[in-house]
Order: sequence, then structure tokens, then C-alpha cells
Amino acid sequence: MARKVENVGILAMELYFPSQYVDQVDLEKFDEVSTGKYTIGLGQSKMGFCSDREDINSVCLTALHRLIERNNIDLHDIGRLEVGTETIIDKSKSVKTFLMTLFAKEGATDVEGIDSTNACYGGTAALFNAINWVESSSWDGRKAIVIAGDIAVYGKGPARPTGGAGAVAMLIGPDAPLVFDCGVRASYMTHAYDFYKPDLASEFPYVDGKLTIKCYLNALDNCYNLFCKKMRNVDSNFKGLLSLDGMLFHTPYCKLVQKSLARVCFNDFLNASPNDREQQFPGLSQFDNHKREETYFDRDVEKAFMTYSQSLFEEKTKPSLHIARNVGNMYTSSLYGGLVSYLVSKSPEQLIGKKFALFSYGSGLASTMYSINICKDMSAGSKLERLIKSLNDTVSMLDKRQCVQPSVFTDLMDVRTKNYHTAPYEPSGSIDVLFPGTYYLVRIDEQRRRAYERKL
Repeated sequence: MARKVENVGILAMELYFPSQYVDQVDLEKFDEVSTGKYTIGLGQSKMGFCSDREDINSVCLTALHRLIERNNIDLHDIGRLEVGTETIIDKSKSVKTFLMTLFAKEGATDVEGIDSTNACYGGTAALFNAINWVESSSWDGRKAIVIAGDIAVYGKGPARPTGGAGAVAMLIGPDAPLVFDCGVRASYMTHAYDFYKPDLASEFPYVDGKLTIKCYLNALDNCYNLFCKKMRNVDSNFKGLLSLDGMLFHTPYCKLVQKSLARVCFNDFLNASPNDREQQFPGLSQFDNHKREETYFDRDVEKAFMTYSQSLFEEKTKPSLHIARNVGNMYTSSLYGGLVSYLVSKSPEQLIGKKFALFSYGSGLASTMYSINICKDMSAGSKLERLIKSLNDTVSMLDKRQCVQPSVFTDLMDVRTKNYHTAPYEPSGSIDVLFPGTYYLVRIDEQRRRAYERKL
């Protein structure tokens, strides 16, 4: 039986994003909307997308293979493989089974885990499964891998600019540079029809825009306040946001995240004693008697606390938005793209010993806030230094993508939509534009079996 382990967390990470993007400025002109609607109103710059050459299986295969190669992973040393996704292309067969093709080649088939699905929360559920396994009596001493990936597409209209695509692969085990706090996860789970995908013949969701924002902010209120309560049980000096070095959020679009940090400050304001409130939040006394549940669309509260929290946002949250701003919403991998973004924004010396809170949200709805501590080992060649170096190499690929005009992007989306449920099918998207090492769909046969190859 394996020994009880400590400092369980993320040992290595790999990020995937598409090799093509559409510029949001160009998209504003193409859609004939007001200047700044997508770039300022949503806070987005570029949106990555996939042609019909890529699907959820190929995206996750790409991220997994890169993680294995970059970290020289022995597949016999992996005992669990978890996938989080809401990009469902089969009602029975999991994405994880396709990923096993890489393991089976090495004769490594004793690998637990399958897919977790609940909108954008699936990646977090998969991650918790892996962490819990390593910390449990079921653990056999091997490491786990978690893949969170999605292709987010919308029909023509106001929601389309909030799309995106991506995947994050994470190696999980003990003695990690990114360590998960024990006993302080705070979850909020309930039922809502804010965003859902009941039409299995379509990639597109049903979205109640106003309701999903309310659900997101309500979940944030509940998770944050319970998280603070649990943290104070561990550390009586815990002071909410001021005690955290970073606050990361699931990112449907960047402007919502800025509003969310303001919302966290509003919660700290409501929770503060009268004396602390006067000292910490000067000039905001007109909001003393406001109630959380009545302020989700209160513009005065939003504006006042966004102004108040501007410097806190710049320090604790904005560095996490680089990927989201330039790739778009990656659904289950969005929060973890945010973690990648924050890590590459600093040097290892600036990160050691820091504590981050992470808020994960999935419509329908499921949400959790939890925290990660960064190790204090900053020696040359340390796990933290190697992790950040590999992520910097990956993120640098953002500048090597191909910009596609909105008319071409629209045509490629039309091809995806038209052929979403077609079999047999041979994709028409270009292989030449894909990054080396990318898996792509070769064909779907008459039995709807999918075949893939990897671009060299």
C-alpha cells in the first residue's frame, strides 16, 4: 500500500489553443456593431477557433501528447486519466477512451478514470477526482493526468464573439510546485436553465444571457463567503481578498471577470465591521444597507466597486486574463488557462510562497472556490522553474497563429454547422495551418467511427 503523501497538486501543465484566430476588431466591423462592443464591452481581443479538422478528441489528444513529450512521462507511471469536457460527440463512449490509444501502444492499460460533464465545471470535477485519488487509500503510488478541453461555438449573433477553444493537460502527484489546500473547498450547487445543450444534433447551446450572469455572480457570492468562513477556521487572521495573492475566475469573457473581482470586494465590504468598513472602504457608506441578492444588476454598486477594486484587479486578477483575452472562452479549461496566464506573467522568484483562490463555475449549475499554494523552492532547475519555463514556451505560440478574416471564419463555421452530424464524412479544413504535433480528424466512416492522424 502506498504511503500517505503530502503537497499533492500540479506537477506539470500543457496548454493547447488553435492555430487560427479571428480579430475581434475585424469581427465588430463585419458584424456591423458599435466600435468597442466586443473589445471593450466584452474585454476580448482575439478568438481562437477550430475548423472541421479538429474535434474534442483531437484537441485532447494534442494536449496530452504534448504533456507526455515535454515531461518525458513514462505511461506506466500513470494510474489515473480524467477528462473534463462539455463538447460531447458521443452519448456513450468517453473522450478518455480515445486518449487510451497513446497508453495502449505502450501496454499501459491499467488506468482508472473517465469523463466528467457539467458545462464549464467538468475540468474542475476531473481535477478534484485526481487529487482525491492521490490522497486516498486507493492510491497505488502512480501519478494522475487531467485533461480539460472544449470547443466553444455559437450561432451567428451576439453570443458568437464569446466563443473559443482550448485544452489544458495537468500532471497530478505529490511534492508538487502547485499545492492544493486541504479542507477549504467551498461549493454551491443548484438547478438553473441558464446555459444548456439539449439539442444533440447541434453544437450550439441555449443561453439565457441575463440569467447566466445572475447565476454566476450568485454562485460567486455563495462560494466566496463559505470559502472565507472555512479559511478562518484554519487561519483566524484570514482577511478575504487582502490575504490572497491572486484571485482567478472561470472566464466566459474578460469584462465579467473584472466585475466579479468588484463583486468579491462588495462581499468583503458587507462582511466588514463598521470600523473596518470605514477604514478599508472610504466613501462607500451609501451602500451600507444594500443586500447581495438585490444588487446583481445594480449599476451604481457595480461602478463604485469596480472603481474601488481597480488596483486590486490589476495586481491579483488581470495577469490571469492573457490567454482568455487572446483565445476566448475555453469552457472547462478556461480557469486553468487563467492559471497558466498568471504563472507566465511572473518569474519563479515572484511566485514562491504565494496563495491563489480559484473560482470554477459551470452552468446548470455547479461551482467551487478553492485555493492553491505555490511552493517555496526556487532553486535552479526546481519543479516550479521547469513548469514556468515550459508554459512560457507554449504561450509564445500565440504569436505564431494565423489571423483569419471574419468572412473566412464564418464560412468555416458554416461548414462545421452543416456537417456536425454527417456520416460518412471527410473534413475539408486545411491541415497546413495546424501547428506541428496537432492531431486532426481524417474521416468519419459510415459506422461513425473516427480516425485521427498527427501532423509532424
